[in-house]
Amino acid sequence: MSYFPMFIELEKKNCLVIGGGNIAYRKVKVLQDFGAQVIVAAPNIMPEIKGLFGVSFLEREFEAADLEGMELVVAATDDKELNHRVACACRERGVPVNAVDQIEDCSFIFPAYLRTGEVVAALSSGGSSPVITQHLKEKVRPEMTEHLGRMAACLGSLRDEVKRRVGTEAERKKVYQRLLHLGLTEGRLPSREEIEGIIEEIQKD
Repeated sequence: MSYFPMFIELEKKNCLVIGGGNIAYRKVKVLQDFGAQVIVAAPNIMPEIKGLFGVSFLEREFEAADLEGMELVVAATDDKELNHRVACACRERGVPVNAVDQIEDCSFIFPAYLRTGEVVAALSSGGSSPVITQHLKEKVRPEMTEHLGRMAACLGSLRDEVKRRVGTEAERKKVYQRLLHLGLTEGRLPSREEIEGIIEEIQKD
């Protein structure tokens, strides 16, 4: 089964991770990387998780009431039956859930991903072959430079101006393509003069 690739915004959204071990630790780190407000529920929570800034803790067994107000949930315990019960409770409430290594209990999965600034490349084999996703990740990694992230921020900052000044979608696409080519070829952000020159050239064409 193929999963529909969808990016969601988790900045300051409540996300519950059930489990206090190494697997839970890795999932907490991923969610924090995207700005989530993470709550960890487990009777025993490893010191590495407790040492993470901004994480809240429920140092007890999971309760169904813990799902209230959650954007998504990760069941990351070594108890498959507990993970299954968490998944069922989430489905009853319409809360997206990932039960680690129990694909049948997942309504979403974590892709392999690379991130630079606001640019994110996510890869998945639908859980069938992590080796393939890791292979693809290593292929993409050289392209995901800090400069690419800076270029994305630069182009994003120009969107309102380009939309205002350049008439059609096709012409706006040419502006962005020219700016991206310049930025990647030169290894620097385009100057204001270069931006003006490219916009004016496209306007004349």
